[in-house]
Amino acid sequence: MSSKHVTSNVVSVDEQAFEQSDGRAVDEDGFEVVDETPEFQPTVQMEIQAKVDANHPNGMVDTSEERIYGVTLEQEERIRAREAELERISARATFGTQEGREMRTRDVVAQQSAARRVEFQRRAASVNPVFDPDCPDPRVELSREQLAAVNTQAMRLSQKLNGWSQAAVSRRLAEVVLDGKDMMSAVVSVFEELQTAPGQVVPIGRLEDVNRREVSIEGRVETLWTPSHSAISQVGLIADDSGRTRVTIWEKSDAPWIEEGEKVRIHGAARNWYEGRVSLAVTGWSDICFPERDRWWDA
Repeated sequence: MSSKHVTSNVVSVDEQAFEQSDGRAVDEDGFEVVDETPEFQPTVQMEIQAKVDANHPNGMVDTSEERIYGVTLEQEERIRAREAELERISARATFGTQEGREMRTRDVVAQQSAARRVEFQRRAASVNPVFDPDCPDPRVELSREQLAAVNTQAMRLSQKLNGWSQAAVSRRLAEVVLDGKDMMSAVVSVFEELQTAPGQVVPIGRLEDVNRREVSIEGRVETLWTPSHSAISQVGLIADDSGRTRVTIWEKSDAPWIEEGEKVRIHGAARNWYEGRVSLAVTGWSDICFPERDRWWDA
């Protein structure tokens, strides 16, 4: 005995019409609805005429006072930027040359610079009279041969004296020559004078000739020994090619630690006498630096 199971799907007329139309709009009878609205497209002649009307001045419509009509926004921005640049260039050219303004500005700046230089030289003259701008230049009183010899020797001395320009050395040398000394004696005198001048690193062998309390030296630490007092941090001998001297580093100076064989430069060391010989003391006003420390290129 067999049985057949028959399954049937009942579909309405409207659903059948919708499936037959493939998703297109249909009316109640199942027919496709056609849009009868015509699509208008311009002809080639109409497009040409539209471009002519858009670019003709009489055909532009005034819709804003800030826009340049007939151009795109990009073109308008370029035009505005170019106009602004031309106005800036024109203004600079007009005001920059207005009745010699540039020349007057240069003159004022030059006068101010000269005044500042003179004021600086006057302050420097309080330390060294060589820089006094109010003193006449002695080189103008030299003969041509003397001036040539002074300039030659000044160039040679300036290479040995750190911190002294050739002009300053030649001026001081001219003063000594005018005082009646011959050229060789003047060279030796000026060299010794400028070598021990304030701010210069004084050779240790010349410390006795210095007439001021604080000096600067550079040398190598020969030896260190145990301090005799708790207020002293370090004490030892520092020497250079010209001699050696005793150096005492006080605890309150908070100075860096030095080692034997190390090259040191001491600025503002206090000059005093110990057992009939000149010695130096590092105080809180002194400064110690190490020219050869951390020189990786010499390692």
